[in-house]
Amino acid sequence: MSKFGGSNNKKEVPAMTSSSLSDIVFMLLFFFMVTTQMRETENKVVVKTPEASEVVKLERKDLNSYINIGTPTKQYQAQYGTDARIQLNDSFRTTDDIRDFIAAERESKSEADRQFMTVSIRADQDVRMGIVTDVKQELRRCSALKIMYSARKPGKD
Repeated sequence: MSKFGGSNNKKEVPAMTSSSLSDIVFMLLFFFMVTTQMRETENKVVVKTPEASEVVKLERKDLNSYINIGTPTKQYQAQYGTDARIQLNDSFRTTDDIRDFIAAERESKSEADRQFMTVSIRADQDVRMGIVTDVKQELRRCSALKIMYSARKPGKD
């Protein structure tokens, strides 16, 4: 007679193979390398953008040149003070340097895209309008007439 269920022939579960694990890791690594954008400049000024009722999102951010206006961060206040400063790329500049900045930005764009270049002014909401007006006057002198102000959508109360 045969025995049912009484035999010691228990089947073991095979070990999990890790051969495809390296493929998955490299796929994830490649995905994050492709989709991650590196920050081009370090913010050296504190900018809390003002609220705006009509906010439009940019289509092409690569055609923008950013001018940040605000008070220096705490690590730079000992050197530059607490008055509003202009940041172009990674350094503090004056309004006299804006012309060279715009010329360099135009040269970095292709010939076809130069006409679509926009200057984005990111000014802190507490900055006095005098420094913003000085920046705008200098932009007019170097024929950078497409100006956009960065703003945020109003918060819901």
